Amino acid sequence: MVYKLSSKDNESKKSSWSDKAEMFLEDGNFSSMRACGREILDEDLNNAEGWAIVAEASVYLEDFETAESALDQLWHLDSQKTVAVANLRGLFATAAFYGAQFILDKAMEAYEQLFKRFDVSVGKGKWDDTSHRIIERGYTFYADTCLLAGAADKAAKATFKASRTVSDIKKKAQYHSNALFLTNYRESGTDRQFEQHNQYASLLRTEVKFPHDKDKRRKNHSLRIGYISPDFRQHAAAYFFTPFLKDANRNEFKVYAYSTGKKDHITQRFMKMPDVWRDMYGKNSRAVARQIFDDRIDILVDLSGHSQNNCLPILGYRPAPVQVSGIGYINTTGLGTVDYFLTDDVCCPAPGDQRKFTEKLLKVEGCHLCFSPGTLRTMKFEGADAPAKANGYVTYGCFNNFAKVTDDMLLMWRNILESIPSKLVLKNKTCSVPSGREIILERFRRIGGNPDKLELRPFSPDYLTQYQDIDICLDTSPYCGGLTTCDALSMGVPVVTLKGHSHGSRYGETILQAAGLPELICDGSRTYVSKAVQLGRQVEKLNELHHDLPKMIRMSRLMDNKSYMADIENKFKQIWATYCKV
Repeated sequence: MVYKLSSKDNESKKSSWSDKAEMFLEDGNFSSMRACGREILDEDLNNAEGWAIVAEASVYLEDFETAESALDQLWHLDSQKTVAVANLRGLFATAAFYGAQFILDKAMEAYEQLFKRFDVSVGKGKWDDTSHRIIERGYTFYADTCLLAGAADKAAKATFKASRTVSDIKKKAQYHSNALFLTNYRESGTDRQFEQHNQYASLLRTEVKFPHDKDKRRKNHSLRIGYISPDFRQHAAAYFFTPFLKDANRNEFKVYAYSTGKKDHITQRFMKMPDVWRDMYGKNSRAVARQIFDDRIDILVDLSGHSQNNCLPILGYRPAPVQVSGIGYINTTGLGTVDYFLTDDVCCPAPGDQRKFTEKLLKVEGCHLCFSPGTLRTMKFEGADAPAKANGYVTYGCFNNFAKVTDDMLLMWRNILESIPSKLVLKNKTCSVPSGREIILERFRRIGGNPDKLELRPFSPDYLTQYQDIDICLDTSPYCGGLTTCDALSMGVPVVTLKGHSHGSRYGETILQAAGLPELICDGSRTYVSKAVQLGRQVEKLNELHHDLPKMIRMSRLMDNKSYMADIENKFKQIWATYCKV
């Protein structure tokens, strides 16, 4: 007698292989994941989940031919004729298929169909744990796609949704932190943004705090300063780290560095600078906190804030009696265990600025950033003629992440380009893919701009030398350039920036003040346009700046490591004295 599996047995078997596929995915074993899908199809070629697993795994294996074939089979099944009944993993695999090939517009549309399918039945008991993991992946992949496409607002919303979707509290906190970072692309110092940062502390839930004996700490000793970051490597923030590790007053301070990220050749250079180097990569937050506590660090300085792979869960344990955050992030941490936030009188000039920070503002003299590129590169530029002198027209440029470019910014750039013979060079990762370039051109057309005025260049390692093609750089707002502004100035290119209304939106202002270029700071959009146009018309002045700026920057406060650290360390002594007195 031949027994046939019932539909219930078939569903159970399918579910088993689907669960195994998720296990293999978690282990990064994509070939075995794909094999799970084929096991399902061996039983039933009309099984949507089987084709979807094969397609998803093939995307991860970058076998797009197999992925496309599996998706074609999937969407021709009678059971998959409309989005309303479509297989959830199949919708995700379709979006991931486009996203992995950087077909950004189609990927975003497909992810939105996935979310619509999920939202229709969410709360009705339809979706199991596997479905929620698929949606979690959908939100995170969609956020990455949106960010590359310049849709930072959508990226932030999706990442907040990922945080709400998962049940694991650590993942909730991590996604929420990632979303906080993304909010800075469009918001700057709003009440909503501050509330969202405050919510992070309740998600982190670090129940155990390390105890600190204040009486024992009062004894005279060299203060132990710990600097912690995942980015002691080739990273934008690392261009501002060297003074902390290399230029400390060793008579009064002992410097520890805690590296929580992967190592590269730049890490090898940073390792030689502090008195004590701790490689913490791969260790959990509590283990790192325990090491800091055992090292008896007096002041712990977090250099990552809510940036990727950040160290805030470690600071949640309060491994040091005094904790500071700054440099790597432009906003409050929202954590009660972080006592101070590093800033300056330009970024936070008004008493009311304190209201947007859970930390006390620790203001240094001049700029709170010190540009120190020597650890990461050796190139030293001495200046050259402005390109406009030979070209007969002005070449404006912006090498910032395109996600920082708002429609208001595009409108200002359109007005600049219409006022003077000129073009605008945009260089970023969005320009590296055809669909990204089309998104940029379409957005510029939509605000009435002439796309022929734009030159789109892909991201490349030689970006620094390409500043020699640029006459004037145009900064973004509200998310200003940091490293890109410093890079441009060091290559002799003046930068026009728009003054904002919060710490993060005043980065361009504080950098230009420290560089000795206050005349390039603009109070509003009209001033921004007029200054960019006026400077473009003054070719001789522009040429002088191109020759003088590299040396001028090197001699400015912006690159004065010794004075910067003397001020920083005075602030450290002050906050330590405050701690000891309380």
